[in-house]
Amino acid sequence: MPASDGEILVAIDVGTSGARAAAFNPAGKRVLEVRRSYPTTSPRPGWAEQDPRAWRSAAIGALAGLVRELGPRRSVIAIGLTGQCPSVCLVDARGRPVSAGLIYRDNRATAEAAAIRERWGDAAIHARTGHLPAAFHIGPKLMWLRDQQPEAFARARHALQPRDLVAHALTGELATDGTHAAATLAFDLKQRAWAPDLIDAMGLSADLFPPVRASSEMLGGLLSAVARRVGLSPGLPVILGGADSQACALGVGVVAAGPVSEMAGSSTCLNAAVAAPLAVLEVTHYPHVVPGPYTTETGINTTGAALAWIADLLYARHGRRAGNADYVRLDAEVATVPPGSDGVLAIPALADGERTDPTLRGALTGLSLRHGRAAQARATMEGVAFTIRQQLELITAGGARVTELRISGGDTRLTTWSRIKADVLGIPVVTVPGDAAVGGVAMLAGMGAGLYRDAGDAIRTAVQLGPALQPDASAHERYSARFAAWRELAAAPAVRREA
Repeated sequence: MPASDGEILVAIDVGTSGARAAAFNPAGKRVLEVRRSYPTTSPRPGWAEQDPRAWRSAAIGALAGLVRELGPRRSVIAIGLTGQCPSVCLVDARGRPVSAGLIYRDNRATAEAAAIRERWGDAAIHARTGHLPAAFHIGPKLMWLRDQQPEAFARARHALQPRDLVAHALTGELATDGTHAAATLAFDLKQRAWAPDLIDAMGLSADLFPPVRASSEMLGGLLSAVARRVGLSPGLPVILGGADSQACALGVGVVAAGPVSEMAGSSTCLNAAVAAPLAVLEVTHYPHVVPGPYTTETGINTTGAALAWIADLLYARHGRRAGNADYVRLDAEVATVPPGSDGVLAIPALADGERTDPTLRGALTGLSLRHGRAAQARATMEGVAFTIRQQLELITAGGARVTELRISGGDTRLTTWSRIKADVLGIPVVTVPGDAAVGGVAMLAGMGAGLYRDAGDAIRTAVQLGPALQPDASAHERYSARFAAWRELAAAPAVRREA
């Protein structure tokens, strides 16, 4: 379908730090973005909660603000949806939240995850779902809510992830897609359908889980009441979309073997496209947002968040949070520190545990009085790069090719960090301008609205890759030695929470 210059695709992202609505032209250029923030609370160590009502109000508020700023000369032709995943809340029969939102890095449901692993065995549950059970997943979170908050659970009719909640608010439809469903442990990956026996074994009702539909499918039209509130036409197509990291893979053109997508934000998700799930138990799998392939995923809970912690503590002024100028100064200072950070090593696990290891804690070691803030910042950057290397080695162990890393997200502004990643990994690093997670969702919206013929057409039209940053062989060799030391530190009891 030919596009006019005034046509706009909108992507709504219900993210970790807030919701945003972003406008893209059909060529993939981001025209405008509006954000509305909300907080994360941690009532107890290992817990991470958000208010689901804030997911909904922030998303609709961001959409209204976007439409207002776009003005009448721009015509929105479709809306696509994405969000943090797996995060969940319980809702009643009218779609009203009856529990707090437990976000992906909430680690309270470790006992429930262990019970699932014991019931099924690691190999069997991984072969069925593509995942090893962890507190990260929706199923264990729901089991915890059932046992620890029975009054709220008794009022619940559905369990919705943030994107699903906003989709219901916009269209009145209850639905999810395969990328979100796969994060529940209740979804048969190869059958691409809910698994009643898994749901029953968790002691949950199948009615909790919404119907599964395709990521590029039109979910419904914008409700009249919402349309009036945001300034759009009733019935405007709303496309279901997919989980943020999976949409990011499409947004950087990762739909076939070779390149790996890094969604680099507060956390990091690494996604490679594969024809069939890998047998490596530590690698999780999802259906791709496009028909056919699967995506592998490994993730790190605090990457950008770990560097933000350093920036806030050591670079921000007068007790404020670090701003763009502070990050520019940080990046420039880090570039003056040689590879290896003068002996400082960092474990960037600052979220009271990682998704695959709830006992892991952060660390900075090798410090002395001669080290300034730049050495600590560089060590944090290197620690993230080492963690990425560790994750990519799992993918290659399963037989998948890794030819380059394509990075999208806020951390692409830090050129020194991209250089560190190239040298640590020993492969080219390509930065993708803008934010490919919302860009990929806009592409899905365009596919669902008929603007693009298929995923290939969308990628050719809307994905622009930056130049490849080639690794330095000497630095890679030096980093390989440091990586061995980093792995020993990451495995040490000293960086584990005591039982």
